[in-house]
Amino acid sequence: MDPETFTPGSGRLEPRAALRSDAPALDLNGTWRFRLSPTATVPDDFARPEFDDASWDDLPVPAHWPLHGHGAPAYTNVSFPIPVDPPHVPGENPTGDYRREFDLPEGWTGGRLRFEGVDSFARVWLNGHELGFSTGSRLPVEFDAGPWLRPGRNVLAVRVHQWSAASYLEDQDMWWLPGIFRDVTLTRSTADVFVRASYRDGRGTLSFEAPGRMSVPELGVADLEPGTEVTLDVEPWTAETPRLYDAVVTCPEESVRLRVGFRTISIADGVLLANGRPILLKGVNRHEFHPEHGRAVPYETMRQDVLRMKQHNINAVRTSHYPPHPDFLDLCDELGLWVIDECDLETHGFGQVGWRANPTDDPRYAEALLDRMRRMVERDKNHPSVIMWSLGNEAGVGRNLAVMADWARERDPSRPLHYEGDLSCAHTDVYSRMYASHAEVEAIGRLAEDPLDDPDLDARRRAMPFLQCEYAHAMGNGPGGLAEYQELFERYPRLAGGFVWEWIDHGLAHPVHEYAYGGDYGEPVHDGNFVIDGLVFPDRTPSPGLLDLKKVFEPVKFEFESGVVRVVNCYDFADLAELELVVTVESAAGTAEVAAGTLGPAGTLAVPAGGGVVKLPDLPAGDRERWLTVRAVLAEDQPWAKAGHEVAWAQTLLAPPPPRPDGTAATTSGTGAGVGFVRDGGEITAGDSAFDAGTGRLVRLFGVEVDGPRLDLWRAPTDNDSYGGLAGRWRALGLHRLTHRVDAVEVGAGLTVRTRVAPAATDLGMRATYRWTFDGGLRLELEVEPEGDWQDPIPRLGLTMSLPREVARVAWFGLGPGEAYPDTGLAARVGRWSATVAELQTPYVFPQENGHRAEVRWADFGGFRVSGEPVFGMTARPWSIEELDAARHRPDLVAGERVHLHLDLAHQGIGTAACGPGPLPRYALRAARATFALRFDPS
Repeated sequence: MDPETFTPGSGRLEPRAALRSDAPALDLNGTWRFRLSPTATVPDDFARPEFDDASWDDLPVPAHWPLHGHGAPAYTNVSFPIPVDPPHVPGENPTGDYRREFDLPEGWTGGRLRFEGVDSFARVWLNGHELGFSTGSRLPVEFDAGPWLRPGRNVLAVRVHQWSAASYLEDQDMWWLPGIFRDVTLTRSTADVFVRASYRDGRGTLSFEAPGRMSVPELGVADLEPGTEVTLDVEPWTAETPRLYDAVVTCPEESVRLRVGFRTISIADGVLLANGRPILLKGVNRHEFHPEHGRAVPYETMRQDVLRMKQHNINAVRTSHYPPHPDFLDLCDELGLWVIDECDLETHGFGQVGWRANPTDDPRYAEALLDRMRRMVERDKNHPSVIMWSLGNEAGVGRNLAVMADWARERDPSRPLHYEGDLSCAHTDVYSRMYASHAEVEAIGRLAEDPLDDPDLDARRRAMPFLQCEYAHAMGNGPGGLAEYQELFERYPRLAGGFVWEWIDHGLAHPVHEYAYGGDYGEPVHDGNFVIDGLVFPDRTPSPGLLDLKKVFEPVKFEFESGVVRVVNCYDFADLAELELVVTVESAAGTAEVAAGTLGPAGTLAVPAGGGVVKLPDLPAGDRERWLTVRAVLAEDQPWAKAGHEVAWAQTLLAPPPPRPDGTAATTSGTGAGVGFVRDGGEITAGDSAFDAGTGRLVRLFGVEVDGPRLDLWRAPTDNDSYGGLAGRWRALGLHRLTHRVDAVEVGAGLTVRTRVAPAATDLGMRATYRWTFDGGLRLELEVEPEGDWQDPIPRLGLTMSLPREVARVAWFGLGPGEAYPDTGLAARVGRWSATVAELQTPYVFPQENGHRAEVRWADFGGFRVSGEPVFGMTARPWSIEELDAARHRPDLVAGERVHLHLDLAHQGIGTAACGPGPLPRYALRAARATFALRFDPS
């Protein structure tokens, strides 16, 4: 069969639901024999049972052959790695031939061969007879094996072409990874069941379609006939309360088990409802990915993903951009996640040729697109977690969308339809966008968006709920602006929330780079590290972005008043009975727990289950800065987390720092006053500290050899800086190669150093005046005055100095324990923290600016302490900014002989400009006159 055919398949059985049946089945996963050929024009004699495959290799199934030494992966986001010439594909078409022998159990008759996923075009033979072919990589297909099965030894042969006419439908932002990557089964199950379980007015309604009878013992349902509807007293299914009922459908030849969840999804007055109540989607997009297995994700990894999502207050998943392994949806049913199930369709690369010949609008592809929609809906129709069907992603517009939508509405009118790529929303029930700015989201919430040209379509769209199917691009350091988006989602009922892009960095395990991204395998066309854009690192360690998202998505909020805290329940359905409060007081001396109690009916911390006012216990007094922290934690184990797991928290300031004698806040005090600076040869000394007499730079600090500090405007660009264009403008201006000129070194009771800091080839500059005083400790006041017309924001405004590598640990009082920037760090809280210099680094797969600790009151480096007046930003690294900027992979960064310390007044915001808007205006760092004061004291 020619892989350039438009036909989606042949010889296939009708699609049906994924079911758990008691019918006999053989698991055909395991070790197969494999041969890779460079082209599709290979004889198919390998399918004969007697063919000798002794010279072939072994290959596990499920797997992708490029991850097992056969060819190489390739990554593109938008661009096709082949010429855009549908349905044609290159002559260089990697083709994998698979063979698997298996013994048929005695007495076995009939059966179906079921493939859960093969990328991208599969021909199947059984005992030398061709059963047919199929496309649609992330969708199941079944072939009738019965007539060709033999007692004893059987030979299954599969030919997989990497490129086919179907490849033009699968241009999702991911690695191109061919192969049999999901399960293969021989099953005697033939049943298909469609359960309809709705919930209205406090009761559930149940019916089903199947050739059999249903029983739900817990509900007293026995021998229910197909098509018969019964109304029952049930508990509804929601993502917060995922109540399931075990059901059995007994068919003539088998029994199948299902878990039924009663719920109704509807839209009223432009608001998305579940069971008649508004819901807010706090979601993420999730590709299937594992750093060693690609899209062949093990079950335990899927479960880990769902658990981690729940633990970080995520309540929804969009299955970008294809249906996931069916086990993942079972987990969403069980543990509770709202799901938008997305069809295996994306034609993004056609946008680069003006959408010419786009399959979405090509009638020759109509059958293939409808086939993909049918197979998704039929497979996943029984999952209560699936609340919308999505027609696909970034596939432009065209007549075939109507074909898909019309069929889906007729087959399953209970779920709304989603598709983002058509602004008219002609075939959808919700208005969906990607990366709309905060201002545009607010306008849509107020029904004030720009109108469509067609008044009827415009009126129809304004009656729809709005969601951001992608926003807050989680690439590298970031995303910023999460709290501001969430505030809008919560303020306007029309806004149904959204889905952050995306769950995981798609870094493939690599022997040199640790994790690879586009270009690391020599691909001639690739999109670099744009595939490294997740909330968790490839090993599924949470990034700072995920911790921020957890904070933004908190289902409990706290409002502090005198002696009490108001607890606000932000769940859509659940109460707070499973939570307890923990109250602590934090200061520079550390953290002390002062009270803990349940949110139950009695006790000091009692609060109604729906939220209420809690009287706080008596709090300890003190003469230091003190913060009250309230935490809501699980009182008992839940299916998704253990008792004590933190769900939400908040802090409020109890007492500010004591004032300094001059009226400013302080965290430390010096000894003595008015001690002068003394010239001593080439140095200017103050106690056991010294400055270079020619440059005025600090070279010794309380006996510790240092270099600096001096004004710095540069940071290693983040992905958002780079992809958003700012980093290019910064480099063009020369902010990464500043020159420093000393104009004066003035010694008296204090030390004053006057400098000008500027990039070459421009008249822009910064006048920097350092004023040092000494009273047993050193105090630095830095005055900065910009010169010239600075058009763009600057990366950073702060000081850089270096320390001996022996400075290996830092303790500080301020925000922590993780990094924070002007529009990130929502998960950081005020406290006393400690970490090694290595632990202060955030290991982004693509190295970039990271590790900044914000609002630091003081930081202790072992031999000396730095204090802010009142606060500063602190970053300590075992490598320089220049080394960080030059690195492309984690192993490029090697600790040197010095620790590089950055003490900052301000940073440019992070934003989400790698894909989406840059930082909000209030987070832009503009060149302006500034004063920055720090104290240095011996530890």
